[in-house]
Amino acid sequence: KSVFFSAAYLMLVFGIQHFMKQRRGYQLRTPLILWSFSLSLFSAIGAVRIWKQMALILSTKGLKQSVCSQSFYVHPISKLWIYLFVLSKLLEPGDTMFIVLRKKKLIFLNWYHHSTTLIVTWYGYKDMVAGIGWPAALNFSIHAITYLYYTVRAAGFQVPRSIAMAITSSQVLQMLIYVIMNILIIFWMEDKVCHTTWTIVFLTSVLYVSFLVLFCNYFFHTYLRSTQKSKRE
Repeated sequence: KSVFFSAAYLMLVFGIQHFMKQRRGYQLRTPLILWSFSLSLFSAIGAVRIWKQMALILSTKGLKQSVCSQSFYVHPISKLWIYLFVLSKLLEPGDTMFIVLRKKKLIFLNWYHHSTTLIVTWYGYKDMVAGIGWPAALNFSIHAITYLYYTVRAAGFQVPRSIAMAITSSQVLQMLIYVIMNILIIFWMEDKVCHTTWTIVFLTSVLYVSFLVLFCNYFFHTYLRSTQKSKRE
């Protein structure tokens, strides 16, 4: 199903983009504000819920269990928010719809990120594999800030460039942590406590490394290269 939804998303995105070629972009300011603020609030609540469980595991059982534990799937509070986290990957591609409908620049990172995350997250959730806690906690946290930033921007307020740089830096750090987490899972996967499969390890490894490269590339071209150009000018 996740592959179907991902394929449908891509067809819809590029279909709308083609449809909008000869048309003026929509403003959609109010819907975008509401959309971004709703996702920011949702992510903030999710972050609090998941970090509460994460802190408990870290303080009582240590790092290994925080990575390997399946309790995130079954704990009365975290299981709901892990489920909502997975479902949110079906909603977040709505970001791309706003981009194409407003005729803003659609970069590869955007649609690649949404389409692949949807598939891998759902696949991992189905098998209740290790390594769901950290991605959920970090993703919720960063999205809470990122979507708040989008809300403020959509409302027409100017945001310091340093804030945007900090957000992208946090995304780079997030992917680096994911890569490190996957390396740990590879070392620990023979342990019965750390349940996963080679398929999901391969998929997530490809995903996290590619995200890390793409976010680093985005940071360089958006902030460092543009700064160098402005200095030369």
